[in-house]
Parts: sequence; structure tokens; C-alpha cells
Amino acid sequence: MEYLSIAMLVVLTVLLLFGAHVALAIGSTAIFFGLMGFGLDLFSLLPLRLWGLMTNMTLIAVPLFVLMGLILERSGIADELLENMTLMFGPIRGGLAISVIIVGALLAASTGIVGGIIVTMGLLALPTMLRHNYSPEFATGTICAAGTLGQIIPPSIVLIVLGDVMGISVSDLFAASFLPGIVLVFLYIIYIAIIAYLKPELARPPKPKELTGQQLFIKVVKSVFPPSALIIAVLGSIFFGIATPTESASIGVLGAIILCAIHRRFNLKMLTESLRGTMLLTSMVFLVVIGASVFGMVFIGLGGQEMVKGWLLNLPGEKAGFIVVSMILIFLLGIFFEFLEISLIAVPLLVPAAQHAGVDMTWYAVLIAMNLQTAFLSPPVGASLFFLRGVAPPGVTMSHIFRGVVPFMIIQLIAVGLLILFPQLALWLPNIK
Repeated sequence: MEYLSIAMLVVLTVLLLFGAHVALAIGSTAIFFGLMGFGLDLFSLLPLRLWGLMTNMTLIAVPLFVLMGLILERSGIADELLENMTLMFGPIRGGLAISVIIVGALLAASTGIVGGIIVTMGLLALPTMLRHNYSPEFATGTICAAGTLGQIIPPSIVLIVLGDVMGISVSDLFAASFLPGIVLVFLYIIYIAIIAYLKPELARPPKPKELTGQQLFIKVVKSVFPPSALIIAVLGSIFFGIATPTESASIGVLGAIILCAIHRRFNLKMLTESLRGTMLLTSMVFLVVIGASVFGMVFIGLGGQEMVKGWLLNLPGEKAGFIVVSMILIFLLGIFFEFLEISLIAVPLLVPAAQHAGVDMTWYAVLIAMNLQTAFLSPPVGASLFFLRGVAPPGVTMSHIFRGVVPFMIIQLIAVGLLILFPQLALWLPNIK
């Protein structure tokens, strides 16, 4: 039976590497090996498994946060933020790139939709950066890094899925991931400032616009206040125990509709497009969730989880060895697979060993989430790279984008190292809630 579980992993990996549809690959592999291991008894086990998913209140937050993000995409917030942050930071070296990182962080904390942030930045910021003689590699790397902040800064779909898979309170996970996300933002900004100082030809400042200090202050405050108010409403209600993540997601949807109305972009067409996009994205996510749930049930039934747990617990270095090896594994998987596949297939195999080794699960979940950003940032299959390539000007190639993201991947690994060395970065906020 254990050999069947190994064969399951091998077959699934081959199917995914050859580009099979994720949900179909996971589901069909699970059913095929489930029939081999349990026969027709498999179908008496499936209904209870699927019913557990259908009644999972935590996962209801996923479509609500997706809807909030899609509505905000059309609200004009990103346009105003980027324009006014550029006015604020533009006159300094690397100011445009710093503006992109800050706007990416604000959008991540108010929408959590990685693809939307990258596409918006690609359309608005990339032509401006190239026009001011930023190198294509530096510009594209900055935009991809800013977009993937939606993976670690709450509200994030990744965090919701990880919380459900690992049995952790999503509100605790949101609180735990906030400070590491801010640290990552500062690391990005420090890198940009150093590169702009050492190589000024990569990031020349644009000609400043004639604005008084008061005019600039008013414009920046007007653009920063709406997303900040939404962040406080959504995340504040979770952090202070006023609302559950699902309830706060509904608050976020209402806030997004209000902001869209303030910008005079709320209409039936916009609402219909947002709802349709939510339906498509949510259906994709839940098909993978269902397939992964069946896969996990069969894999555990075949004894695969206990076998993997035994391997992981016998690693040299005990707890420290387990942490290092599991993070290397997540990083390598992130290069070839999407975050959803890793979260739903690989992470459940690591959880029992982590619990047995006495690892704090909230900290470990944030560590995984930080590392999982590689699934969006890493060549050759990182989704953010292809999101940006789809809206990039003709002169920007995939080679530029691939080279551009490498320094930011290294920074990300430094952030993971800091989180391993200083667990309180993740545990401080949950402990004072």
C-alpha cells in the first residue's frame, strides 16, 4: 500500500510537469489509485469528505476577498496611488521603484489579488519607468516583487488556504504574517535605494512637477486615505476580534463598492464583470481544493503520510534539520508548481512531522507562506512573470523579466532566514491580540 502512495506522488508530479490541468490531474490520480487501494469502497468515503469541504465556513472568505479585490481593481485607487506616490518619491534616485513597492504593499493589504496588482502596475508603472531610462530588468523585477506582496500581506488567499489546511485560526495567521510582510517591503526598498545609489544609470529620477509642499501633501493624503481606511476596516476588525475573517471579507466587499462609487466607476457592467471574475477564480480554486482533499484522503489511507512523517523525523539535526529541509523543499517546489498545488498537496505532508517535532504551527505557516511567494516569482513557471509579460511593451522580453526577479528572490530568501532566526517577527502580534 505504501508503494502505491509513492506511485501517486510520482504520477501526479509527471502530470503537472507536462502541463495537465491541475484539478483534473489531482482528482483523477486520487480516484485511480484509490480504486487500486480500496476498490469501490472509495465511493462510500467520498461523500463525507466533500461534505466537510462544503460546510467549511473558513473557505467562504475566499470568494468574498476575491470579489473585493476585483471591485477595487476598477475603483481607480491604484491609478491615484501610483501617480501621487511617484510625485512624492520620484525626485530621488530609485523613487519610481520605491513608489511601486509602497503602492504594491498598500494594494496587497487592501485587495490580496496578486494577478490584479501586477497587471495594474504593468500597465501604469512599467511604461513610465522605461520612459525614464530604468533598465527593463530592474523595472520588471520591481513590479513582480511588488505584486507578489499580496501572497504574504493579509488578506491573502494563500493564508486562508494554509490556515484551513494546517488547522490554524486565520485571524491569528493574518496577524502573524503582517509584520514579516512589512519587513519584506523594507528589504525591497533598501535594496532599491542601494542599487540606485551604486548604479544611478539604472534608475534616473524623473523631472519633478511644480507642486508646493501643501499641494503634494493633500494629493498624497487623498490617495492614501481610502485604501488605508479599508485596510483598517478589514484587518482591524480581524486583529481586534470584532469580526471573523469571513465577516470582515463581507465588510471589505461593502467598502470596495463604496470606494468604487466615490470614484464614479460603480455600475451594473462593472459589478457583472467582477461577479463573473469571482465565479471563475473561485471555481478554479475550489476544484483544486476538492481534488486535493480526495488526494489527501487516499494518500493517508494508503499509509503515505506516516511514511513521509517517518522520513522527515529521521533527518539529521532534529527540529532545526526538519525546518531547513522543509524550507528547501518548498523553495524547490515553488520553482515548478503553483502555490495552490503546494499548499494542498505538499504542506499536509509536512504538518504531522512539524507537530511531532514541536514546531509552533502559526510561525511555521507564515514561514511557508513567505517561502511560497517563490511560486509566483520564480522562473520558469512563476505566474507573476507571465501576468507582467502579457501587458508589457513589445521591447520587454521574458529574458528581461527572468533576470529582473532574481535579486528579489534572493531578498525573499533573506527574509525567510530572518524569520527563522527571529520567530517573534511572526508571533509578536498574535500574542498581544
